[in-house]
Amino acid sequence: MPADPRSALAPLRHPAFRLLVAGRWVNTLGSGVAPIALAFAVLDLTGSVNDLGVVVGIRSLFNVVFLLFGGVLADRLPRHLVMVGSGLLSGASQAAVAALVLTHSATVPTLLVLSAANGTFAAFALPATSALVPQTVPEELRQSANALNRMFGNAAQIIGASLGGVLVATVGAGWGLAADSASFLLSALLFQRLRVPGGPARSPEGRGLISELREGWTEFIARTWVWVVVVAFGFINAAVVGATSVLGPSVADATFGRSWWGGVLAAQTAGLVVGGVVALRLRPQRLLLVGVACVAAEVTLPLGLALRVPVYALTVAAFLCGMCLEQFGVAWETSLQQEIPADRLARVYSYDMVGSFVAIPLSQVTVGPLASAFGVRDTLLGSAGIIALSTLAMLAVRDVRVLRTARPGRTLHSAAAAAAVAPTGVPCPPAAPPPAV
Repeated sequence: MPADPRSALAPLRHPAFRLLVAGRWVNTLGSGVAPIALAFAVLDLTGSVNDLGVVVGIRSLFNVVFLLFGGVLADRLPRHLVMVGSGLLSGASQAAVAALVLTHSATVPTLLVLSAANGTFAAFALPATSALVPQTVPEELRQSANALNRMFGNAAQIIGASLGGVLVATVGAGWGLAADSASFLLSALLFQRLRVPGGPARSPEGRGLISELREGWTEFIARTWVWVVVVAFGFINAAVVGATSVLGPSVADATFGRSWWGGVLAAQTAGLVVGGVVALRLRPQRLLLVGVACVAAEVTLPLGLALRVPVYALTVAAFLCGMCLEQFGVAWETSLQQEIPADRLARVYSYDMVGSFVAIPLSQVTVGPLASAFGVRDTLLGSAGIIALSTLAMLAVRDVRVLRTARPGRTLHSAAAAAAVAPTGVPCPPAAPPPAV
């Protein structure tokens, strides 16, 4: 019997989805350990925060640069095999880092090379993982599948970060990195067992990388709501990361203390998990509109830091930010999977990720000088203003306001179906009105 789409756990009845979630959970668990272990490994080696910034930054840079190539690869090859290859290569590179740290042979240049390699290999998996979700469940379970996938991933991140602190404190940073390597290899084993009934249409033989990137770009800009949301989130992510990763600790040091700041960030992550539970039950007709409107809650955290509100109020604000942001995340992934042809979905995801992440390093570098020039309070108020204006810009787009969650059968399954898209970027209405972070 088919799974009841009203059941929140219905996607877990599908073996392919269970393997996808399990593999991603194991991978994310290790990824929660890795930043803590790597940070203390570098600090133990040189004691330099600048060296740590360079090692972490080079991984992020290579990760962003190779996301587009990862999208092309995931649209050319079976996506679960792309994830297997990424897991094996990432596990091998992280094992090399762990071995160097454990044998006290690590140097900053070798860590730079291996971090760049690890960021590159991880870039192959990101678009493939997101684009694989709709291949593992029926259309009517897509929203629940996205919510469950994200909820398990957020929970794994919380556990991984806690585990990372314990491992580093008890057995050392090297063993924490070894645990991350093992998580990559185990996730590759799980992904290798994953089978889906069908996949995206394969690209014609002889197509070059530039041609396929151009095809993905054409699909990315064909719908106004897609590129507007990505551009807006380029600004939102930059504002949020600058406020929380650089200015937030500074405000905490001057007011309520470092330990409480950790509690604020933990509350935000807990909000993401609870938001996933809410998204399992929420079934609005205009899912994307609700998700985009929820983004406005992100204003509260930098605003609370700027106004020096009591720490308990800031903790509540962080929890609400996480919960509301998860509504957008589920709405965004469900909308993309519904409207983008399956054979181009990974490439659109790769453009989405590049556009959303590209300004984050720039924000991290410039927010300190801006705070020195204009003051921490005014810089935080500016961050809140950027988030508010970016959210209004998304809501001003008609496509965002009118896009509805489709009935099964309306989803665009192939590149040929893209011809049904109107020149404005709004999908042509179906014969009958459809029903509905």
